[in-house]
Amino acid sequence: MADAVPQQGEPSRARQLIELGGLSVSSERAGAVHGICLFGELDLATADVVQDELTRAEAGDASSIVVDLSGLTFIDSTGLRLLVSAAARSRADSDRLVLLRGGAAVQRAIQLTALEDQLPFAD
Repeated sequence: MADAVPQQGEPSRARQLIELGGLSVSSERAGAVHGICLFGELDLATADVVQDELTRAEAGDASSIVVDLSGLTFIDSTGLRLLVSAAARSRADSDRLVLLRGGAAVQRAIQLTALEDQLPFAD
């Protein structure tokens, strides 16, 4: 983990990049927003890393947790369950979670499982 030292006038930030198999996770806190960007495949083999990062972000005091799915090329039922669980926790904790839509394959999986209306997408 690399912690950025804020320059004069720059907001305090912490950034972490985790790479595991077919998934990379970029996690960065900027002001009141904690952003998590996912790149690659979110599946059984990689879901624990994403869950750990979500848990870490949820334990913090960020007013918003934004998970960017646009870099995902694949999501399986384990990844979908992770998103549904995170959305449920968010509803119980000030609705802090916001999801940014994934690419065509990821959105198709979300639509086929009828989860689109259950997940807190930004639009």
